[in-house]
Amino acid sequence: MQNLMPFHLAVPVHDLEKARWFYGTVMGFEEGRSSDHWIDYDFFGHQFVVHLDENMQVESNLASNPVDGHDVPIPHFGVVLTLEDWNDLADKLRAIDTKFIIEPYIRFKGEPGEQATMFFKDPSGNALEFKAFKDMAMLFAK
Repeated sequence: MQNLMPFHLAVPVHDLEKARWFYGTVMGFEEGRSSDHWIDYDFFGHQFVVHLDENMQVESNLASNPVDGHDVPIPHFGVVLTLEDWNDLADKLRAIDTKFIIEPYIRFKGEPGEQATMFFKDPSGNALEFKAFKDMAMLFAK
C-alpha cells in the first residue's frame, strides 16, 4: 500500500448545530476552523467539512445498490477502522439507539474481502459507512 495523504470532503447539512452535535459529540471528531456557515473536523486525520445549506431538503430515501443481500445507500462515505475501533463505534452507536440503515454485521463472511460494516445517517440524511477488516491485506482482495 502506498503512503496515504489526507483527503478533503465537504458535505451539505441543513442545520449546523445538529451537525456540530452529531459530528462533534456523537462521533467525537475534533472541531477545527468554523464560521456561521461551515465547520471543519478532523475525520480520522482527514479534513471533513460540513457546509450549511439552509434550503437543503432532508431526504429519507437514498438510492441504493444490492451488496451481500443488503441495499447499500448511495452516495455514502466513511473510513476503514481497526476491528477494535469499529466494535467500539458500533457499541457507542447502539447505546444511543442509532437507527442504522444496515445494522453492524460481517459482510462477505468466509470470502475474500470479509469485513465488518455498518451504515447510518447524520441528521441531514448523509449516509455514512464504517468498516473494518480482520486482515487489512483483504481491503482490495478479489
